[in-house]
Amino acid sequence: MLSKEALERYRKMTPGERLKVAINLMESPLGDAGIGDDRLVKKRYELLKRENDLRNINMLTALAKTLKHQ
Repeated sequence: MLSKEALERYRKMTPGERLKVAINLMESPLGDAGIGDDRLVKKRYELLKRENDLRNINMLTALAKTLKHQ
């Protein structure tokens, strides 16, 4: 959770400043993923794909459980 001060700074930002923050947050985790020899880069992207697939499975499982209880 954001502190009250951080939340207030965010609220005072222009839409363009918020967009920059969002883009930076999206780029930073993958920034160096494409650097290195081909085998290492391939390994990094395979790991990212496995982690993403696992997150998707967990979200779909949770969604299925909530829909089942309706």
